[in-house]
Order: sequence, then structure tokens, then C-alpha cells
Amino acid sequence: MRPPDPDRQAVAVFAALTDPIRRALLDELARAGPATVTELARRLPISRQAVAKHLGQLAEAGLISPGEPTGRRHPYRLEPALSVMVEMVCLDTSAPYTSAR
Repeated sequence: MRPPDPDRQAVAVFAALTDPIRRALLDELARAGPATVTELARRLPISRQAVAKHLGQLAEAGLISPGEPTGRRHPYRLEPALSVMVEMVCLDTSAPYTSAR
């Protein structure tokens, strides 16, 4: 298995960070710690399906990963090595997310 291409990884990270919903999800995980799809959907004005889709994109970019499941609870957590970077990127997302609809 080849190591990941750094350019491809950088593109995936920056692409993931372009979306305000994904930045809001990262901010929630940075502020409140690990959370499930349902918990995150309650905090933001988007559906569970949308949260799951965005978490999948964040996981593919290596920004988050599934935490340790406890029973039926399957939390996601911020990758510890990236927490400082995420905190810096999310500083401007202190205002709650509002849909553009």
C-alpha cells in the first residue's frame, strides 16, 4: 500500500473546509467533544442525513474519525493532531449557522 499523496490530501482537506456546514460541524466537535450524528443534527439546522454526509466528507479528508462506540452510541471526534488547525480555521464561525434558503 502506497502512502497517501500529500497534494491529494491537502486538496481533500481544503475542499472539506470550504463548506460552512462542515466548518460548523468541526467547530461543534472542537468545542463540545465527540458527538453522534443525531447529537450534531440537534445542534445545527440540518437533517441527520446531511450531517452524516458532511461527516463522511470530513472523515475522508482525515479531519475527524469515529470514536469508540458505547452501546448504540457511535460518536465522531476531531483528529487530535489537527485540533489546533481546526480551531484556527473555525474562529470565524462563532456565529450560529443559518441556512441561506
